[in-house]
Amino acid sequence: MKRILIRSGKSPFRVATPAEFIHQDLIGTNTGNLLFSDSAHKMLTTPDTEVTSNGIRTDPSARRAAEINEQYDVFVVPLANAFRPAFQASLDRLTTLVEQLTIPVVVFGVGAQAPADYDTTWLNPMADSVRRFACAVLDRSASIGVRGELTSDYLRSLGFHDVDIIGCPSMFLYGDTFPEIRATEPCPDSRIALNLSPDAIPVGDIAGIARHAWERYPHLTYYAQNTVDAELLLWGDTSPESGHTDPFPLQLSHALFQEDKVRMPLDPATWIDELRGYDFAYGTRIHGNVAALLAGTPSVVLTHDSRTLELCRYFDIPHRPLTELAAATDPRDLYQDADFSAMVKGHGERFERMIAFLDRNGLPNTYTHGDGGAAFDARLAALDLPASMPVWDGGDDGQLRYRISRLRERITATDAKADRHARENGELRTRLATAEKRATETTRELAALRKELAAATKRLSAVERQVTGIDKRLMVRLGPALRRRVHRAKPKSPQD
Repeated sequence: MKRILIRSGKSPFRVATPAEFIHQDLIGTNTGNLLFSDSAHKMLTTPDTEVTSNGIRTDPSARRAAEINEQYDVFVVPLANAFRPAFQASLDRLTTLVEQLTIPVVVFGVGAQAPADYDTTWLNPMADSVRRFACAVLDRSASIGVRGELTSDYLRSLGFHDVDIIGCPSMFLYGDTFPEIRATEPCPDSRIALNLSPDAIPVGDIAGIARHAWERYPHLTYYAQNTVDAELLLWGDTSPESGHTDPFPLQLSHALFQEDKVRMPLDPATWIDELRGYDFAYGTRIHGNVAALLAGTPSVVLTHDSRTLELCRYFDIPHRPLTELAAATDPRDLYQDADFSAMVKGHGERFERMIAFLDRNGLPNTYTHGDGGAAFDARLAALDLPASMPVWDGGDDGQLRYRISRLRERITATDAKADRHARENGELRTRLATAEKRATETTRELAALRKELAAATKRLSAVERQVTGIDKRLMVRLGPALRRRVHRAKPKSPQD
């Protein structure tokens, strides 16, 4: 039995509550992470393999490295846009762990993040971290699997050539086949799924695009993906009472929250299942749109950076640059301009590329060496996985105990912190009082010294005046005698 350890927020078979998802950060701040890690998990599950989730957090200790070396045969690391400054510290921790491993380490679908023009100059400050990571991985595998040409070119510019372009594992959730994309005709009665990225705000008017769709499609649902969104859905805020508003759906005062049109997916299986009930999906989230495509729902990506554009180009996913879209962009127009034929037609070839990468790195897959994922799917279907989180209406939704307990924990932690600060402030006040007392004593001593110095200066001046007087009197007395001696000692001229 081959034992595979995979980096993922949780196992696909773990049924967690919304509170656990938030409290333990099972999605790694973005539920899209589970979509590609679950797909990789399924892909690697064969009768002769056992796949275990390592969690999303990296423990780079020697103890953990020794455990992995002893208990597993290979460490698989599915990644997204890991080559970005905000992830540098996490990448360094991951590298530290990998450097201590003696088993193979295989990286899936890693990407470099850059603007839509593919300019990677801003990654220069972290080049050493990327080199160190790539060296550590390639010392333990045959190649690195990357998202697309941008990342491939970036790693090659750093001197690495054992690079395979494999895209993202999420697109291969169903192996070599891709769901048929349903034909539709968006109209006011259509169910529309919208996804938005806060980091796309500087690129285009996504808040305006969302507002335009909300005004014209009453059955619109906004699918959020970040942990902060889940916390807002679970905890709420006081923005409706305070009157605070934001054009982007970040507060409960936003119309989408007020009308209960926001959902937060937790598990990929239920996320995809829900999206089967929609007529069209679009937005800036790459995995929000991939989830829709896997559900057979037509979807268009609004690209705003290289991480979205790179995957769209590789998989031929219909997309439009966000910079070219006005706030009045209509989902109907996006659908009519979309062509899904190249995406579906090229899927088989791209799948073979993925399988070749797995073979090159000694990883059996369920599609070639197993049942095609049938047992995985059956086991998943038997679970009661949570549906997407709705907007909390303040009633008893089964999470009240957690909310009260969590609030109590926070209050207790805040009280403990306040007590600690009070003790520290007391110690500081005591030290300050002592310092002030010493300063007062020093001031008195300094004043006395200044007084003594003034007196000494006065005495010195008197002595100097006395010495000057003595010098003058001495010169008066000795002057004539000295002149006479000099006159007598002067030699006479020859005429004398």
